[in-house]
Amino acid sequence: MSSWFKTRRVHEIAPDEIFLDSSNLPAHEASQFEGRVISALPRRSVFAVGIVFAIVGLAFMMRAFSLEVTHGPSYADVSRENTLERSIIFTTRGLLLDRNGKELAWNEAPLESSASNGAGATSSTFSLRKYTRLSGLAHILGFVQYPKADAKGNWWREETTGMSGGELAYDTMLKGANGSRMVERDARGEIQREDLMAPPENGRDLTLSIDAQVQSELYRLLSAHAANLGFKGGAAVIMDVQTGEILALTSFPEYDNQAITDGISSIVRAANTDPRTPLLNRAVSGLYVPGSIVKPIFAAAALNEGIITPEKQILSTGFISIPNPYDAAHPSIFRDWTVHGLVDMRVALAVSSDEYFYTIGGGYEGQRGLEIAKLDEYARKFGLAQPTGIALFGEAVGVIPTPEWKTQMFGPNDPWRIGDTYHTAIGQYGFQITPLQAVRYIAAIANGGKLLTPQLIARPAVGGAGSTPEWVSVGIPDQHLQVVREGMRLAVTSDRKDATVKFLNIPQIHIAAKTGTAQLGMRNEAVNSWSVGFWPAENPHWAYAVVLERAPAGTPSGAAQGLQPFFQWLVANHPEYVD
Repeated sequence: MSSWFKTRRVHEIAPDEIFLDSSNLPAHEASQFEGRVISALPRRSVFAVGIVFAIVGLAFMMRAFSLEVTHGPSYADVSRENTLERSIIFTTRGLLLDRNGKELAWNEAPLESSASNGAGATSSTFSLRKYTRLSGLAHILGFVQYPKADAKGNWWREETTGMSGGELAYDTMLKGANGSRMVERDARGEIQREDLMAPPENGRDLTLSIDAQVQSELYRLLSAHAANLGFKGGAAVIMDVQTGEILALTSFPEYDNQAITDGISSIVRAANTDPRTPLLNRAVSGLYVPGSIVKPIFAAAALNEGIITPEKQILSTGFISIPNPYDAAHPSIFRDWTVHGLVDMRVALAVSSDEYFYTIGGGYEGQRGLEIAKLDEYARKFGLAQPTGIALFGEAVGVIPTPEWKTQMFGPNDPWRIGDTYHTAIGQYGFQITPLQAVRYIAAIANGGKLLTPQLIARPAVGGAGSTPEWVSVGIPDQHLQVVREGMRLAVTSDRKDATVKFLNIPQIHIAAKTGTAQLGMRNEAVNSWSVGFWPAENPHWAYAVVLERAPAGTPSGAAQGLQPFFQWLVANHPEYVD
């Protein structure tokens, strides 16, 4: 056994015997082999490292003793008394500009709002919204609602928010986004440290399509004319017939949007309780019986359906008589506003012959009529009783009278009669439309059949992003619409004493127009007065619609007369809008 131990040999295996595939084997650089201990570490190095660790550990223990034992109570007080709070950095709301770059809504010096919250005072600032003092723009601009803090200074409403008009319609683009920072305060409320968490993003500036001066003058002249004649209110719209851009959109009476934004309670209460309803944007949300201004639609429809030619004449004797099946001695009489004699379609439009449109609407003495289903169809083709697509909120839809509507309103025991068709053909009975719908269909007649979506954002002159014209076709050939355009121009230029719009025969501006007087009340004791049209008549660029609301029957002057001084002003001051 002992000899075996003596003969046993220990043979150390060299690394190059193990790692035969080593990449440095051919060079046999033994110094690059890993894992070989060349010599043991000195004891002094190990001792030095141990001393360093001991010192560091002792320092941590001493610091912990100081924080927790020596100064513990004072740091505990600091912890309890200091506050860490989020502070809002309010964004700057975007500007509203008119098409010429004039500021209509802007921001002024920030309002500082602070309140004690028991542990100190919080302070944040937001800009004040200011509006142009030009009249006639309140409804299209609207107003805003400011941020609000509670008694402790905590903001429970953090944004300036659009509440009406363009401020509401384009709130997402105008408002931007608030930023925030974290603020540490001591027991005395003094800021110890601030850390920015998120920077604010300012809102976008928007250029509206309106011309503020044109809109303000339109408002001033029409509202004064309406007040002098006893009209309750009114509205006016001017639209580009090729792009749908709104040049002017005004409603009267209007409210003080600056006072409502500033929260002046007495003015807010007065606006809400005023029987003239100044908060109502009549151009977009007002519904009115249109009267004769719908006749251009039904003239185009009759031509498109082939039931009459432009040249065929119909005799106007002052009324038509329909036999009464229940009492032969008392026929139903449907009167014209005067005797016109023989009139073709162009003349019928120029003199606004009710008899002519009774006949092509419901049929009479051998002349086939459109009948109520077609009247309804074509009124809808031209956008009546439908949303226009404008960005403003609160748009009204309207009504086109039909047998189904009558049954819903009056029950099944009151059937649709021929007289209902006659009255619908001249824009009476239950017909209701908005001024914005009126200007839209007049633009479609002027531009060859494109029913445009009204645009409030201005398109750039060259390139860039802006509103793009949106439209659908009314499906009527332009040759038929041309007849209607000629009839509307004749209403202005004709020498006939029964021509309806001779007030607008202004040499420097060639207007084509149509008037409408809608009777209201159980005894026709009140009227709405309309004027719609376009210019230049030869190559239309602009369309307009104006309504004056509810004056006593027999009022001697209406919307067309009120427009005369406006067009004269436009010629003198803005020739760029005349051609």
